[in-house]
Amino acid sequence: MNPKIAEVTQRIIERSKETRKAYLEKIEKARRQGPHRGVLSCGNLAHGFAACGTEEKSDLRSMTKANVAIVSSYNDMLSAHQPYETYPAVIKEAIKEVGSVAQFAGGVPAMCDGVTQGQSGMDLSLMSRDNIAQAAAVALSHNMFDSAMMLGICDKIVPGLLLASLTFGHLPTVFVPAGPMPSGLPNKEKARVRQQFAEGKVGRDALLDAESQSYHSAGTCTFYGTANSNQLVVEMMGLHLPGSSFVNPGTPLREALTKAAAVQATRLTDLGDNYTPIGHIVDAKAIVNGLVGLLATGGSTNHTMHLIAVARAAGYIVNWDDFSDISNAVPLMTRIYPNGSADINHFVAAGGMSLLIRQLLDAGLLHNDVKTICGEGLDFYTKEPKLVDGELEWHDGPTESLDKEVLATVDKPFKPDGGLSVLDGNLGRGVIKTSALRTPHCTLKAPAVVFEDQFELDAAFKAGKLDKDCIVVVRFQGPSAIGMPELHRLTPPLGVLQDKGYKVALVTDGRMSGASGKVPAAIHVTPEAYKGGLLAKVQEGDIIELNTETGALTLHVDEATLAAREPAPANLANHHVGMGREMFAGMRAILTGAEEGACSLFYTQEQA
Repeated sequence: MNPKIAEVTQRIIERSKETRKAYLEKIEKARRQGPHRGVLSCGNLAHGFAACGTEEKSDLRSMTKANVAIVSSYNDMLSAHQPYETYPAVIKEAIKEVGSVAQFAGGVPAMCDGVTQGQSGMDLSLMSRDNIAQAAAVALSHNMFDSAMMLGICDKIVPGLLLASLTFGHLPTVFVPAGPMPSGLPNKEKARVRQQFAEGKVGRDALLDAESQSYHSAGTCTFYGTANSNQLVVEMMGLHLPGSSFVNPGTPLREALTKAAAVQATRLTDLGDNYTPIGHIVDAKAIVNGLVGLLATGGSTNHTMHLIAVARAAGYIVNWDDFSDISNAVPLMTRIYPNGSADINHFVAAGGMSLLIRQLLDAGLLHNDVKTICGEGLDFYTKEPKLVDGELEWHDGPTESLDKEVLATVDKPFKPDGGLSVLDGNLGRGVIKTSALRTPHCTLKAPAVVFEDQFELDAAFKAGKLDKDCIVVVRFQGPSAIGMPELHRLTPPLGVLQDKGYKVALVTDGRMSGASGKVPAAIHVTPEAYKGGLLAKVQEGDIIELNTETGALTLHVDEATLAAREPAPANLANHHVGMGREMFAGMRAILTGAEEGACSLFYTQEQA
């Protein structure tokens, strides 16, 4: 085992002894050998199966058959989740064929960050994760179920479903993907048109044409953002069937995998001798495996919050130093847009998950003494699914990359590290994704240009006020201020400035997520400006240093001057009312900081 990976794992275990112990005691208390619905009164149970058919009622009354909960994030506005429309019927039939029952337990909301990007609704995006977790918890709270299937893919949905699943950690749980859309307009070309639009060189028609050719059908967007990072991490943690993450929707293989996942959910319950609850699968080693996979592929920076919250739900305390140390220990093995020109389908064609996992295992970068929904260890995850004469089988995956420009080797990676750095200084702590930058490191010391809102930058850019070396500060974007929206609308204009030869970077207490591209961006800065962070005292022209080699995030203003300055007031009126945002005031008030997961779910009565 790589000594650094082993060290990080052990320190997570040590610092989490008490919280993990309490978690395991909680889920053991919730465990019931035999059908969970056995604790229900006759009236409870009658309500629970009132709408079922005669055969299902008989099965559920018998107390000998498993009842599987289906929790889905289906909606037909979100392309990645549209395929889930037909899944419940497929799952119910597959489970019926093996003598068990499935009920649709509940739906959860599913925002599309692509639709809300740069819009008022984006202020709800991060908070929707906790809302999804609560909705899934409500679905499972009926205590009718012996295992669960979670249907979700995109940005906040999978982390929310994980949070709920781990809260009900006594239940065996299988996550079910739906797959990426086929490749369309290359992501690099889409980015070029976006930048041309920002420069005024093309009109809205050309921009819409490019976007429509890129996002063109049902399925997950094909770039390597948070949605596809979710799928990769969940498979690395052993919660997907092997090789199922990136099979395109609407294919026979996709349907066969969905049926197989349904059957697997019946095999893990406490009715048999293979009880495998999710709370036992997701231990410190599984979490570290997820982090290794994320960082070895240059995945989404959103997981510097999501995986911290997920770990906490399983009783583990993870911090950004763990991310940084693992990033330094693992090589960057993939080039998937925005870290390269290929998309997720190209990654699959080059060798995909089976080859990635095989190489990481062989290099001692993954723990193999873990539980998965398929049994012990990750060796089965080096195989890939195939349909042979209509039957689903798993065969050994490739042993070497079919395209080394997309999927490299541990010995000859694209970078010696995973491309995520933690920055620390008087401005606070933040993270920066370096895997997509033009150079391995970012060293920039420049005057600040300060904005209180992302929308203010457009006017300054168009007026030429940013035509200089500068560090753009966009503050009051943090969790407690406005819910921490993504700020991708900033990328095209800042990219234009780079192409003009100016040295520019971004510093913000907001988010940039998995699509963080070529512009150096110190994001998730904590403490946020709204909660006393020094960002609130930055003034136009102040010199800021951003240095990934030293890890510095420093405001070069003497302490006496800073002490005399008043923090800038936060004018958040435009972000707290409208588009439902007024309903989330209570949640904003209790969100933890970014390094604690920006989460509202661990607030206790004692803190009130």
